[in-house]
Order: sequence, then C-alpha cells, then structure tokens
Amino acid sequence: MFDKLFGSLSKDLGVDLGTANTLVYVKGKGIVINEPSVVAFNKKTGQILAIGNEARKMVGKTPAHIVASKPLVDGVISDFEVTEKMLRYFIEKVQGEGFSIFPKPRVVIGIPLGVTEVEKRAVEDATISAGARKAYLIEEPMAAAIGARLPIQDPAGSMIVDIGGGTCEIAVISLGGVVTSKSLRIAGDEMDQDIIQFARDSYNLLLGERTAEEIKIAIGSAHELKEPLETMMRGRDLITGLPKEVKINDQETREALSRTVHLIITAIKDTIEATPPELVADIMKKGIVMTGGGSLLKGFAQLVQEETRMPTHLAEDPLTCVVRGCGVVLEDIDTLKEVLVATQYEKPLR
Repeated sequence: MFDKLFGSLSKDLGVDLGTANTLVYVKGKGIVINEPSVVAFNKKTGQILAIGNEARKMVGKTPAHIVASKPLVDGVISDFEVTEKMLRYFIEKVQGEGFSIFPKPRVVIGIPLGVTEVEKRAVEDATISAGARKAYLIEEPMAAAIGARLPIQDPAGSMIVDIGGGTCEIAVISLGGVVTSKSLRIAGDEMDQDIIQFARDSYNLLLGERTAEEIKIAIGSAHELKEPLETMMRGRDLITGLPKEVKINDQETREALSRTVHLIITAIKDTIEATPPELVADIMKKGIVMTGGGSLLKGFAQLVQEETRMPTHLAEDPLTCVVRGCGVVLEDIDTLKEVLVATQYEKPLR
C-alpha cells in the first residue's frame, strides 16, 4: 500500500549506466539527462570538481592532482565511490526540480549480460547509496529490445545486437527471456584504441582518446563507402616530440577497425549457431536489430547482413534504446517484472 502511494508521488527513474554515457529517463517525462560517464576529482582533497559534460571537457587536459576518469570499465563499476557520487549527482539533478518532500525514487538500471553476483551487487548498492528507494536490475539487451519495440513476450525469436562503449551484447529473446546470448568486453572504446594503435604503428603519431573517437565518428566505417572520406589526424610525433598533422582516409580507418569489427561479427555468428532452428527461422523473417552507439559505425549493419545472410537494420535512435526500455519497464513494472534480474534486496533473509 505504502509502495503504491510512494510510487505515485516519487519521480521514478530509468538509468542506462553506460561506460561512455549515462542516460536518465523520468517516469511520465521521458529522457531528461544524456551526459558522458566521466567524473573529474581532486586527488589531494577528494573533492568532485565536475561530472558529465563539464568533466569530459577536462579529459587529457588536467594537471597532476586532478583526475578526469570513467568510473565504469567494460560496462561494470571499477570505482564504487565515484560511481555512487555520479549517480547521486544525476538523481539529485532530476529530484532537484521538485520539492524535497517527495519520496526517494525507484530506479530501473541496465546491467551487461553475464555479470557476476558481485558486479550486480555493486550496481545495486551504488544505486541505493546514491538515494534510490529501490533498485531494479535489467539486462541491457533485454532493455534495448524493449526500447526498440521488439515483441519480446511473443513465442517468436527476436535478435538484438547492442554495441555500447564498453560491451557488445548479443541476445536472442523469446517469451520474455534470453534464449541464447553472448557478451563481449569489446565495443566502441576498443575501436578508439584500434585507431590510436594504427596512428602509432603507421605514422609514429600519438593520439588522445577524444581525437580517436572524433576520427571514428567522422570517417570510421565497417563496409566500403560509396564516397571516400578523409580527415586530419592531429597528435604528437613520437620521434621528434613535436606536433604533427596527418591526413587519413576511410579505407585506413576501416583497416584499423577491422579486428574489433571481425570479433563482433564472429560473436553474432556464434550466437546464431547456438540458437534453436525454429527461432532462427523467426529471425530470418524479422531480421537482426542493432542498437547502441557502436552500431552507428558507417556500413556496420550492411556488413552484418552480408556476413550472416540475414536482414539487418538499425533501431530507431539506437543510442537511447536501453534507457527507453528501462522507461517502458518503469511505466508498467508489475506487468514486466519477469524481465528483471533477481536482486539481493528481494531475496528472503535466512
């Protein structure tokens, strides 16, 4: 009874706690926050200086006593305290719009597939410590499938490929559950590292992570493009130590990214191979749906289609699919409770 009363008053949240970006959905309002998962803090005092967009501007530009870092690595929490402070900042940013008399919010938060019990508990504890009344966990591919409006509760197979910053999640879903899945700790961040390594090996040029990401977005591709693209690559010459500028084209970036792209496609094929034939027949009719920022790499869906011989398409607004899925669950939590992951707070005490 009290939970229903609190539920009607509190600003419940859906959170996509990503390695690269954190998105927050507020019940009844939609997506209100989309900021980088970056925190800048002073090592001497332990004080948080900036979170989100402001902190991202500091990456690679800070003095020795200030650190601008990502508290999540490969989709899981690597720094509990900093993650808690970041979550608290986002929760308070939303709650601050209303009165403080409102009860604490319930939070539906996405987690990668195949995380350990310890990693689940870390997310849950960080969410509760940050000011949530209750934390519900949902696997990211399930949330992405709901956000992409796939019929997950039907007795038919739906295949989702969610490529984020730290993880690539591949799952075949039927009757509200994951039938076969694969989770790779290889995704968008690994692509940035591929470009950094390519610049070092080919041009003796040291690039920053932000520069590599900008090159990936501007001219990165998985499949040959109709029109060639090129951009300038700026960094430090490893031989002279002086600034250096090199022109790079889409073919070179494609070569640089080929290893990561190949690993993801191999994982997609392995998942299809492990899927029951009846569900494979369903996927052949409906196709593979790609979500997440990594799926926006030019020509990626086309390459997956050629390699798997199955129709493949990008979801509408792939960057927000996971948080929109969390939002759908939040709006009708009683009906969709079966898609949530069991949490320590719901297990009876012995």
